[in-house]
Amino acid sequence: MAATEPEQRAREEIDRILSQAGWVIQNRSETNLQAARGVAIREFPLKSGHGEADYLLFVDGKASGAIEAKPAGTTLTGVERQTEKYSKGLPDQLPCHSSPLPFLYESTGRETRFTNLLDPEPRSRELFHFHLPDSLAKWAVQGRSTLRARLRELPSLKTEGLWPIQARAVANLETSLAQGRPRSLIQMATGSGKTVTAITSAYRLIKNGGAQRILFLVDRANLGRQALKEFQAYTTPDDGRKFTELYNVQLLTSNKIDPVASVVITTIQRLYSMLRGEAEMDPALEEGSQFGPTGVLPREPVPINYNPAIPVEFFDFVIIDECHRSIYTLWRQVVEYFDAFLIGLTATPSSQTFGFFKRNLVVEYHHEQAVADGVNVPFDVYQIKTRITQRGATVEAGQYVDKRDRETRAKRWEKLDDDLVYVGSQLDREVVAEDQLRTVVRTFREKLFTEIFPGRTEVPKTLVYAKDDSHADDLVQVIREEFGKGNDFCQKITYRTTGVPPEQLIRDFRVSYHPRIAVTVDMIATGTDIRPIEIVWFMRAVKSRILFEQMKGRGVRVIDSTSLQQVTPDARAKTHFVIVDAVGACETELEDSRPLEKKPGVSFEKLLEQAAFGASDADTVSSIANRLARLDRALEKDEKAKVREIAQKPLAEIVASLLKSLDPDEVARSAKEKHGENPTPMQLEEVGKSLRSEALQPLASSPHLRNHLIAAKRQSEQTIDTITADEVLHAGFSADAKERAKATVASFAEFIEKNKDEIAALQAFFEQPRSRRLRLEDVKAISEAMKEPPFNLTPGGVWDAYAQLEKDRVRGASNKRLLTDIVPLVRFTLNQEAALVPFQETVEERFERWIRNKHFTPEQRRWLEDIRDHVAGSLQIEVEDFDLEPFAQRGGLGAATKTFGADFSKVLEELNGVLAE
Repeated sequence: MAATEPEQRAREEIDRILSQAGWVIQNRSETNLQAARGVAIREFPLKSGHGEADYLLFVDGKASGAIEAKPAGTTLTGVERQTEKYSKGLPDQLPCHSSPLPFLYESTGRETRFTNLLDPEPRSRELFHFHLPDSLAKWAVQGRSTLRARLRELPSLKTEGLWPIQARAVANLETSLAQGRPRSLIQMATGSGKTVTAITSAYRLIKNGGAQRILFLVDRANLGRQALKEFQAYTTPDDGRKFTELYNVQLLTSNKIDPVASVVITTIQRLYSMLRGEAEMDPALEEGSQFGPTGVLPREPVPINYNPAIPVEFFDFVIIDECHRSIYTLWRQVVEYFDAFLIGLTATPSSQTFGFFKRNLVVEYHHEQAVADGVNVPFDVYQIKTRITQRGATVEAGQYVDKRDRETRAKRWEKLDDDLVYVGSQLDREVVAEDQLRTVVRTFREKLFTEIFPGRTEVPKTLVYAKDDSHADDLVQVIREEFGKGNDFCQKITYRTTGVPPEQLIRDFRVSYHPRIAVTVDMIATGTDIRPIEIVWFMRAVKSRILFEQMKGRGVRVIDSTSLQQVTPDARAKTHFVIVDAVGACETELEDSRPLEKKPGVSFEKLLEQAAFGASDADTVSSIANRLARLDRALEKDEKAKVREIAQKPLAEIVASLLKSLDPDEVARSAKEKHGENPTPMQLEEVGKSLRSEALQPLASSPHLRNHLIAAKRQSEQTIDTITADEVLHAGFSADAKERAKATVASFAEFIEKNKDEIAALQAFFEQPRSRRLRLEDVKAISEAMKEPPFNLTPGGVWDAYAQLEKDRVRGASNKRLLTDIVPLVRFTLNQEAALVPFQETVEERFERWIRNKHFTPEQRRWLEDIRDHVAGSLQIEVEDFDLEPFAQRGGLGAATKTFGADFSKVLEELNGVLAE
């Protein structure tokens, strides 16, 4: 039966894309199966009752699969039974790889679906493009040992060396993959080891799952370099060798993939360049973040074409690092190009992230739980508010002010003809108030060692967020002056830093004494691992919840005391970090990053109708621009020409005008041309409205164009909502530091009250007189119970909360917490002690009082000091403890008894009573 015209167009398109994938297309009368490895025969007759396959696929001369062709717009899942019928109808005399034919496709030329009948649970999936004949040949040889089958047979996970959350994430991910779920989302708090989790999974997927190649996708070059170092440092749990000793890991610095690479790390920008067939790309384009003004991302979603050098089956898995970023509107096509499982890693998923990963959240691990598990450190907020920051200021007419070019920083003087009135939101963008900067920095310096980190003398590693590069320059200068320090003390780390590469400055900030303070805009706002940071200082406002959490997350990472002291000598331990908020960032209503679409519930037809009736608000213009941009990409060449004929300009030009009218810089420039150098907010709004109305004019004035666009959109597109969820979650503001501290203290008191009869160790604090001494296992039991929901407490967190609320009664706030510190915490909470003192300090004070009037030899004194330190960490000492270090090294119990003689047991009993009570 002859094909209809729409079906014939579909077959022409299928012919084209099959050829791109290396298939030779032949009519049945011209069959030559030796012409190529992969041959597609059109309209192949099958057994009686099985019809005629639109295309029968031969690989190495053997039948391997079939394609059912349908006109554009056909819902392909409805024709899967037809393709399956073809798979069972191969004439008996024809050679085949297996029967029924395993590789089945349904395609309109624009949309293609694929089913592998060799899979354990054959399930069709959408493809960007047909597979190569080479791939089908390899899969045919594998038989039923397909990737999806192997994912069901992964061995049990060795958890040694993994944190519990990492082990849980790997196990849950493998369960999701075994179920054939195409997309999986891992949400783990910043600093909880997402990359190690991903590497552990990658290792198992390659070794045990037989994955040929895994893509590790980042959005900035420095995150790629960071990931490579983690792959190089990873020790495999069963082999003991490094990952990179067993498998090739390639960080792309050119547009060529090593054919033997098992893991390929690249930026999404470079991958896009490679899919476009570009020989090379400018490395500078990989340095920009997807956040902030220095980003290098396109304004519209990027177009993707098939590249035979990188077929869709090139990667088995795509791991998307920091997948909360705005890749789902701009780079989605790049990620979805591959016929691969997609695995997302993020600490801060947005509604878009959940939608993209089909709400398949395999593990959820928030900052609060990470703090309870000791994987993150908690934070406090220290606010600095000034009059100018809060209320703005006025400079009267007639005064002379500097005018500085933001790019060149060249200055000139100018006399004000009118009053200069500005508000806090204009600071450091339109207006720089030097004394405001200096006042904030001076206050920080004065309060640093008295309130923020009392008792410290070295400036903790501090990361400052500036508004832009010019603001960062100003801050660096003021910080150096106010602290009276040189260039090394405070450094700017931005994409515009020259001389020393920014990567070197980041490394110095991480592992060297200098710089103490780093000022950035967005280069190390997200993803970058700098564990010694103890202060995160906001000098710029942030409205995006995701960006704020990521910026804040630079401080949450744990670090061992030795590593911390290498860069900050007077820091005993990183027990918490402090957010210094000078712009009200912690008080701002935060929201998810928003797409261009502002009115998702309003139809395209209604939006155009609103434009016709004069609506020109920013949300309407933004939404129309979004819909038209998507329509422009969907239109065929002849349709684009038709729109251009009606509108007298290309549709893309209309979109560009709409977006330009929304650009604040363009509005400000036009307003200055019309109203002078300092237009008022009302004048800015008036000009903005005028620009938007002008940009909408081609649509508002042409019913013919609007109707044509509506008709074109109906033919080419339907809306799929992947954003809206059907469950209401918590909404509100973050409590300030004192309120959080009060809540923590109250929660700990509640914990004691609710568990005093359940936990034996807590009962001891209420007994009068006490019937037994506490042991280390007792305080361990309390600590573990504190971590459990609903309390989610840590001894360090409770201690820091008391330090903030009652700093005059609390000592050792910056100390590394010992388990034994639970004892003074409970006693202080129960008002049994007037001050909160670390248990070690109490033991040392009691020891000095006890030994003051006693006479011991120097050798006996050394033994006693070791016993004192053991009690400080273990609550008491017992005879068997002398088998442990440092006692064992000095001869153990026998040597101690010899040193003290017959009175040794009496001395031990006395010390236990004096030091622990």
